[in-house]
Amino acid sequence: MIKRYLTAAALTVMLAACGTDVKLDAPPVTDATATTGGAGAAGQGAGQSAVTQVQAGGAGQDMGGPAGVGKIVYFDYDSFVVKPEFQSVIDGQARYLQANRGRQVVLEGHTDERGGREYNLALGQKRAEAVRRALTLVGAPDAQIEAVSFGEEQPAAGGASEDAYARNRRVEFKYR
Repeated sequence: MIKRYLTAAALTVMLAACGTDVKLDAPPVTDATATTGGAGAAGQGAGQSAVTQVQAGGAGQDMGGPAGVGKIVYFDYDSFVVKPEFQSVIDGQARYLQANRGRQVVLEGHTDERGGREYNLALGQKRAEAVRRALTLVGAPDAQIEAVSFGEEQPAAGGASEDAYARNRRVEFKYR
């Protein structure tokens, strides 16, 4: 019993020794009026930092990628082979990425509901990676592309028909 109290007291002393009285430096405060020409943002007092509002999908900016180019590649059952009929989608998306080096695309791999959860996540990833390889083979910069899998978690179509399954076996292009 005394051994426990001594151990607890020793630990308390060791932890107290680890404490410090050193104050962390406060982050520098910038004057928002210095960067906004003295106008400041509405509702802000002196010395507060300014928050710039960002407009998603602003004028002249297509957040969805290239206009007139498909944004989905569909796959056969239990396959991650990019079919030749989607080569025009791959080519158009690759040209867009080459011309817009500041844009990033996320390739979202999806499956139908058949198969186990882990299997479908792996298959969705293989599909996204196959589209990624196809894009880089025609010149798209790999650094602008991210491949992720949602498996069966985000179906495009509900139901258990072959048409619904076919619409769910896909990779979608999502730009940011």
